[in-house]
Amino acid sequence: MKDQENCSIETSLEILVGKWKPVILYQLFTNGTLRFSELQKAIPGITKKMLTAQLRELEYHDIVHRKVYLQIPPKVEYSITEYGQGITPLVQSISEWGQAHVKHLAEIYGDDRVPRQAAEQVE
Repeated sequence: MKDQENCSIETSLEILVGKWKPVILYQLFTNGTLRFSELQKAIPGITKKMLTAQLRELEYHDIVHRKVYLQIPPKVEYSITEYGQGITPLVQSISEWGQAHVKHLAEIYGDDRVPRQAAEQVE
């Protein structure tokens, strides 16, 4: 039974772990359907190559839907699938915990020792 539990945790983490996947999911949950360029603008620091790779992985796992419009110039939109909606509470909890953690660090160490980017997200 323990091996089966470990496998399910590993599978879950495979989908969610990484610097960018939770951020991508948060953007899609918060903003709804987004074009590739909108996602890239919403996530400073991510490269096109990395965004593409992360979206492909999320699409493979049926968390994100990719809709291609056959027009010129090409238009591609990303959204959360019905199946992917199941992880909404998890992503929201991660976000809330992260905000609480930044506040906690500020209380312990003072605002000047909390990473600026993290403090800006809480404000």
